[in-house]
Amino acid sequence: MNMKLLRVVVMVPLFYLFIEGVSIQHSRPDVNIGAIFSFGTINGKLAKIAMNAAVNDVNSDPSILGGSKLHLSTYDSNYSGFLGIIGGLQYMGTNTVAIIGPQVSAMAHILSHLANELHVPMLSFTALDPSLSSLQYPYFIQTSPNDLFQMTAIADMISYFGYREVVVIYTDDEQSRGSIIALGDKLAERRCKIFYKAVLSPEALATRDEIKNELVKVSLMESRVIVVHAYAIIGLQIFDLAHKLRMMEPGYVWIATSWLSTVLDSTSVSKEVSKDIQGVLTFRPHTPDSERKRAFVARWNELSNGSIRLNPYGLYAYDTVFILANAIKLFLDQGGVISFSNNSNLNGLRRGNLNLGALSTFNGGKQLLGNILKTNMTGLTGNIAFGIDKSLIHPAFDILNVIGKDYKQIGYWSNYSGLSVVPPEILYSKAPNRSSSSQQLSRVVWPGKTMMKPRGWVFPYNGRELRIGVPDRVSYKAVVSKDEKTNEIHGFCIDVFLAAVDLLPYPVPHKFILFGDKHKNPSYTDLINRVTSNVFDAAVGDIAIVTNRTKIVDFTQPYIESGLVVVAPVRKLNSSPWAFMRPFTPLMWVVTGAFFLIVGVVVWILEHRINDEFRGPPKKQLITILWFGFSTMFFSHRENTVSTLGRMVLILWLFVVLIITSSYTASLTSILTVQQLAPSIKGIESLITSNDHIGFQVGSFAENYLIEELNIAKSRLIALGSPEEYADALKTGRVAAVVDERPYVDLFLSNNCMFQIVGQEFTKSGWGFAFPRDSPLAMDMSTAILTLSENGKLQKIHDKWLNAKACDIPSSDDSDKLQLKSFWGLFLICGIACVLALLVYFCLTLRQFKLYFTQQSEPSMQQGGSSRSIKRFLSFVDDKEEEAKKKLKRMHMESQSRQGNAEEEFQSQSGIRRCDSGLYP
Repeated sequence: MNMKLLRVVVMVPLFYLFIEGVSIQHSRPDVNIGAIFSFGTINGKLAKIAMNAAVNDVNSDPSILGGSKLHLSTYDSNYSGFLGIIGGLQYMGTNTVAIIGPQVSAMAHILSHLANELHVPMLSFTALDPSLSSLQYPYFIQTSPNDLFQMTAIADMISYFGYREVVVIYTDDEQSRGSIIALGDKLAERRCKIFYKAVLSPEALATRDEIKNELVKVSLMESRVIVVHAYAIIGLQIFDLAHKLRMMEPGYVWIATSWLSTVLDSTSVSKEVSKDIQGVLTFRPHTPDSERKRAFVARWNELSNGSIRLNPYGLYAYDTVFILANAIKLFLDQGGVISFSNNSNLNGLRRGNLNLGALSTFNGGKQLLGNILKTNMTGLTGNIAFGIDKSLIHPAFDILNVIGKDYKQIGYWSNYSGLSVVPPEILYSKAPNRSSSSQQLSRVVWPGKTMMKPRGWVFPYNGRELRIGVPDRVSYKAVVSKDEKTNEIHGFCIDVFLAAVDLLPYPVPHKFILFGDKHKNPSYTDLINRVTSNVFDAAVGDIAIVTNRTKIVDFTQPYIESGLVVVAPVRKLNSSPWAFMRPFTPLMWVVTGAFFLIVGVVVWILEHRINDEFRGPPKKQLITILWFGFSTMFFSHRENTVSTLGRMVLILWLFVVLIITSSYTASLTSILTVQQLAPSIKGIESLITSNDHIGFQVGSFAENYLIEELNIAKSRLIALGSPEEYADALKTGRVAAVVDERPYVDLFLSNNCMFQIVGQEFTKSGWGFAFPRDSPLAMDMSTAILTLSENGKLQKIHDKWLNAKACDIPSSDDSDKLQLKSFWGLFLICGIACVLALLVYFCLTLRQFKLYFTQQSEPSMQQGGSSRSIKRFLSFVDDKEEEAKKKLKRMHMESQSRQGNAEEEFQSQSGIRRCDSGLYP
């Protein structure tokens, strides 16, 4: 379109420009500036009123231009790009130092080439194509935030709400194309994308039929997030037709660029239009509140005579004039002279009535441009300054939610801190924070007057059932299989998928389609390729998430951990000479040995006074203690126990010995058989270095991994199809080991105890469901799987189908030995019995000793002190009980005899004698 307009400029015969000589003024003259707008548009009307007001304010303030006056001439392009170009040419041939405009980017692209050649700065607050800020157009300056920032704000908001795909509707012109390219780039930075571009005829040429046809296409698509970037007259028609097509109902997300806020701020919309745009999100350039802004707003009704309401672009129009005025003031203060000269590149271009050679170059244009870019002032729109890329510093937007005929503000966006509910000017005093946790917006009323956030997509083709590919396995059918009786597909993977679908807030119509030849397990790589080629809409099954597959499809969150492991047969190891010591830990051996001695000592104490077998010389008694204690280990003690307490202690101890010896025997048997079974293959490292054959499951990714990642020769690999083939190949030595995924191996080992896992898992992955790239369903299913994991239902499904446990083969580690903590209860009971028996025994013995000591006590004996009493007690304890009783009986008789003699002597002395009936005189 640019080339076409240039050709028109060159060929137009109706335009005549003629200026002769060089005009040089040496005093401070009046300054001419021009403006090019379509004054029938909203922004054109606002711009004309605001710019005239600004020129009056500049001229009424002598501190700005001194004796010079600013003259503004306006040119109405009347919606025509051609006329806009003509207006630009007129200004560049009439001593105009700068041009405000043009209004649209199409004209700006062409006029910028002329501005570059003739050094005439151009300032626009409505031609906001991001490409116009490039180095290609040094003399074109955008005095309001260009669309790059608005598209960044839209991308941030889409990411904030969690959407991944959007549809854009825009008009096919320079400004819209550049803006949509910028939107696509910003979405890609946030892992989002434009799903479909609905392109309409440029400017206002799109018909209702054209718009309707595009909207019908959009309604049949998956994405329900729609961005509208168009002129107001086209945008309102889009929403009108969308409302009629029932596309403004719950489930849709509509985002309009700043054109909609311009309409709402400056005009009164009808009741019908307000219904059409209900729930739409839109943007508006943010202008902070200030005294100057409030004063200007108060003046606006007088300036406009109530013809139109003010919007932010009117403020930018006012500030643009002041930007130019301040730059011109600085130019004049620097001694600059407003002068023009002929451009040598244009000499000789006069053709007929067309004299392009009359166009003149502004000699001070470069200096004036530099002054404009140095602007640092406070205007109605806030602080105004330009960065190194010529764009405004700290661009910001208000985010509006249309409700009825009005709107509410739900937040702000700034290039400084992203989305917030706090005005940007407040955030500028703080450190920038673009973290996801700091991004905030108020609640939104969505189309259909619902507060529930739409999920932003639907199943395409009006709810067609999803075709889900399922591997038709011939082994490990607990994972996934078809019931031949009912023709239903079930299994662990199917139950997980159905449980996750039940958690989704919307229905997912689907049908399972088996993939395989029923003779061997299918290739999972082929199954994934069917998803990428749209044969299947998804793949559900025991599909390992590996790198090559993630490049072509999107996987859900893994619902079970997996990884490759090595299964190998076991062989007998040579037994250690000290293998008999392995059943017990060292502490268990020490405590057990100590209790044999303790019980021997306790029984000796309890039996020593009454049992001749526990008496004799000290050496013999020591041997008896040791022999009796340790012989109870084999229940072969030959000494009889005669005391009640001794028998009680011995019975309890023999019960403890029975438990300990039984446990020891069982553990030693395990050590000498199963525990000493060890694999001949130590892990994947020994497999790599050997030349042995390796088995793998048909269809598994293990084959490619072993070949491509571990560089194992393909000739060493043998495909195996079932657990029975595994076992046979391992037993016969056809393969040295089998490499397979952990869930399958666990099921295999539950029925094959002569094999075991060796080494560690050498890959870490999991099983997931596969969906086409960028499918929103993959994300929702991932969330559902995490919910299943958190509420425990995923584990229940696992236990239902994969409950088999591998054979427990004890290892030789200390953790598998019999430890004291397993028997401390028995030792405690036995110890308490020993202590109680000793207490009872010593109490009884002490009672006997006291009786004995009383019978034989004499004054001479009592004078010996406590040490002699202890010696007598030990001697008493060492005596045999029968002898002690005889001594006690003999002493008792002697005592009675002495008492009788004393009585007779007393009677003889007192004359009293005893008769059979008592005493009598």
